[in-house]
Amino acid sequence: MAAETNIGNMSKNFWSNEWLKAQTKLGEIRQSLATFPSPPLRIMRVSQLDADSLDNELFGLLKEQLLTAFGLFSAKTFEPELLALLQLVLYRFSIYESGATYGAQLQNLKYRNEKRHVVQSTSADDPLSKFQRISYGAMTIGGQYVWMRLNRLMTAQGWGEFAENDIRRVFWKFMQKIENIYRTLSLANFLIFLYDGKYRSLIDRILFMRLVYARRTTNRQVSFEFLNRQLVWHAFTEFLLFLMPLINLRKLKNIMKRMLLPTSYTKSNTLNFLPAQICAICYENQTSSSSSSSHSSANASKLNNPYETNCGHKYCYYCIKSKLILEDGTWQCLRCGEEVKSIQRAIEIGNYDDGFNANHVDDNAEGSENK
Repeated sequence: MAAETNIGNMSKNFWSNEWLKAQTKLGEIRQSLATFPSPPLRIMRVSQLDADSLDNELFGLLKEQLLTAFGLFSAKTFEPELLALLQLVLYRFSIYESGATYGAQLQNLKYRNEKRHVVQSTSADDPLSKFQRISYGAMTIGGQYVWMRLNRLMTAQGWGEFAENDIRRVFWKFMQKIENIYRTLSLANFLIFLYDGKYRSLIDRILFMRLVYARRTTNRQVSFEFLNRQLVWHAFTEFLLFLMPLINLRKLKNIMKRMLLPTSYTKSNTLNFLPAQICAICYENQTSSSSSSSHSSANASKLNNPYETNCGHKYCYYCIKSKLILEDGTWQCLRCGEEVKSIQRAIEIGNYDDGFNANHVDDNAEGSENK
């Protein structure tokens, strides 16, 4: 027993001595960890660009509705003020309140104060300071409003056409240079953004406002349900647009009417009360327009080049032929309700002005026409 106790004390003393010797080296390692570069925080560039696109689409929809609502009050004159007011409302309830735009929230993004983050991959994100939020609103909303108003003023008064030494011409050239410089810097910032993915816009870089993930544990899963639904509806509408010209709606309507309505009802709505010298089709067209008097409608409805149907009633050749072509051979007579299957030239015997009794017709007249 004594031997085992001695062996245990010796092993304990051995590990204790080694632990004490390693303390100095472990302390040096802990101090050197602060100087090691932290792993970079990677935020997907496509998510940041999609957020900007969503914000622009939302603003475009609201802008269109706002200008339409003020269309009767010379909205073009006060368009800069209306747009600034709309941007102010969106900014107040998005970045100023929650630190993220509506598009960024849909993409699981938010702004953080990058100036206070020495270590990029820290788990806690510092929110935007009050100075950053106010400065962002002043630069985006106020700057855009002032720039739009100045451009309208210079364009309306033609400052670019004054003499070279005129103060208005000098200010116009200065504004042009400022615009070119801003566009150049914005292009350079966008190229840098494509490289490191940190600051999406020039204002974000100036104010050290960086978009990061609001919830880093959320998996990025792309749902194609909406896209599939859109593709199905698009294909369905294209099929309908292709199919509709091939369907004879008038013929289908007549078929459904014959199938659903009784024969007595169909015959009760005929125009059998009209005189024989009146074309029922012309009369129906004239009465449906309701723009002329009954006397003029009766005169315009007289038979012209009459043709007789298989049911024994007469119509104008143009009228009956057009009906048969449009109805695809399934048209019903307006006088008796029977189906018209064939037509033939009507034989008329009348007196000419010179007293000659025309008791014969041309033997070469057009015969029966079947559809």
